[in-house]
Amino acid sequence: MAVLVHQEATLPDTVERVLEFARTAVDCRAAAVVFVHGRNRLELVASTDPAVADLVATQMEAGVGPVLSMVKHDESVVVDDTEEDGPWPAWASAAAGMGYRSFLGVRLETGERTMGTLNLYGDRPDQFSPADVQVAHVLARHGAVALARAQKSDNLWRAVDARKLIGQAEGILMERYDLDQERAFEVLRRYSQDTNVKLRDVAQRVVDTRRLPG
Repeated sequence: MAVLVHQEATLPDTVERVLEFARTAVDCRAAAVVFVHGRNRLELVASTDPAVADLVATQMEAGVGPVLSMVKHDESVVVDDTEEDGPWPAWASAAAGMGYRSFLGVRLETGERTMGTLNLYGDRPDQFSPADVQVAHVLARHGAVALARAQKSDNLWRAVDARKLIGQAEGILMERYDLDQERAFEVLRRYSQDTNVKLRDVAQRVVDTRRLPG
């Protein structure tokens, strides 16, 4: 698992491989990876069941739930039965309504930061054992390192692509309005600030239309 996960080149491929191994190693009906931004904004990166998105949204709306608990406090969370009283009634009710009776989540973290959580859902009560929790932690440790590497690589390539796009837009403005490169970049930057549009998006419009937006 460690070798194959670290061989994946992109973030989506790495996430899918982590979920594949999670479902193989732990008996569960569904698996998902959720990233956290700041302390409260959750992003469902991938899931084997699209309905899990509603469970993530429920936690965002309520401001509480197992994922948020792991991000802020707990390294792992086990819910034995979503139909029993617990600390997150809105989330538990939604999960039970989908047929998910148990839950196991572990934090995805590297030595530098908490990325999010690996979440496993079971269709019967008391589905996850202490051994399952240990296995999930091993998966999460390898998965977090691989995901952090893939995310860094993904961000790097996006930055390279954005720089190339901005360079193309600068060239168009230089030719069309007889500007030097420094002035062309300043025009793009000022337009981005004045209109609250990302610099990359301004550059894309220039490349698409061959002119600065009106």
